[in-house]
Amino acid sequence: MTVARGVALAALGLVVILVAWLLLRGDGGHEYQLIFQNAGQLVRDDNVEVGGRRIGSVRKIELTDNNLARVTIRVEEPYAPLHTGTKATIRLTSLSGIANRYVALALGPDSGEEIPDGQVLGTDSTTSVVDLDQLFNALDPKARRDLQGVIQGFATQYAGKGPEANQAAEYFNPALSTSGRLVGQLTEDEASLTRFIVNTADAMSAIAERRNDLSGLVANTNATTGAIAAENVALARALGVLPTTLRRANTTFVNLRATLDDLDVLVDESKPATKDLAPFLRALRPLVHDARPTIRDLSRLINSPGADNDLIDANKLLPRLQRVASPAFTSGRQALEKLQPVLEFARPYTPDLVGWLRDFGQGAAAYDANGHYARIQPMFNAFQFSDNPAGGVLNAIPPEQRFGGLQTGALKRCPGAASQPAADGSSPFVDTSDCERGQVTPGP
Repeated sequence: MTVARGVALAALGLVVILVAWLLLRGDGGHEYQLIFQNAGQLVRDDNVEVGGRRIGSVRKIELTDNNLARVTIRVEEPYAPLHTGTKATIRLTSLSGIANRYVALALGPDSGEEIPDGQVLGTDSTTSVVDLDQLFNALDPKARRDLQGVIQGFATQYAGKGPEANQAAEYFNPALSTSGRLVGQLTEDEASLTRFIVNTADAMSAIAERRNDLSGLVANTNATTGAIAAENVALARALGVLPTTLRRANTTFVNLRATLDDLDVLVDESKPATKDLAPFLRALRPLVHDARPTIRDLSRLINSPGADNDLIDANKLLPRLQRVASPAFTSGRQALEKLQPVLEFARPYTPDLVGWLRDFGQGAAAYDANGHYARIQPMFNAFQFSDNPAGGVLNAIPPEQRFGGLQTGALKRCPGAASQPAADGSSPFVDTSDCERGQVTPGP
């Protein structure tokens, strides 16, 4: 064997030894044993992650004597050794797979004691995964059938509506961004949010206790919706006039912008007061608790056994009432349209009519033992005035001749012209076109 061949074989041997050392040497990781209620379909070499980053793997899965799952994991440096307070949770990468679990670690603080290799973390430090099947198994048969009906209803709702759904999906991004900001605001006060979630859970439990009533409410709502659908012609007519209404409301919406700008000042000033809102809501809770009998009575008002004795029956009668009332409303509208010219003519004479009633009341101020009284005798063309050198004389006209050739000489004054004009120009009322504006009373 030549020297060159010996050197080559020696180099090859060194390479083999180096590769074997790299493959067989330890990787600097630390092994720990985690006790779970169940392994959650974990398999060997599943990820061990922190914040979505792989820091180790599952090495072994065993069954303990008390039928718990012992999962051995290896955690690589620099994330190991682990510290006291570390929590382990089995999570799913998605709901659509089976062998897609991983172990998520919530690392304890660095100030805690180090956990030695091989240490066992009990069930107080671990959380098993909850599969979707477990959630469905928690539902009773009726709830599962109802859930199937809801899913089938969604399928019917979106059948043939793919393009519309895709168009609506374009608005998901702004909606999610806004929702993200909203969630950020909510999580600023975690204590209040926690109380809200707990109270909401209590409310849902209370609603679940009345699920039969809630089911009846849904059924009655379905009947009400069906009754509304039966009046689709009237609904279509109302929707037809809706665009006109919206166009007319556009000016109002434009002016609303300036109003909202002015309201910003009010909102800024109101923010300090919102700090008292949480104590107020806590004080309001006893009132809500005491209101349960009222809600119960309201439920009976909405749906009571028997005929024609609750709001649902009243809603069923509303279409018939609408058919009866529509002709009356049409006739009333026509009557108001015909009355409008009469009111427009009489409106300017309101001050004259009120003044006449006031002055008539003053003229009838005499009274006796029976109360106020007035002696009234209308006289028309009873005398005739004649001039002579000695002075004017009133000559009586016989009753049978009083209406012969009667000339009233009535002036066609504008409304309010029976007295001196007001200083602010509000009288006489000269908007009417058939009055003579020059006929005013003498004097200042």
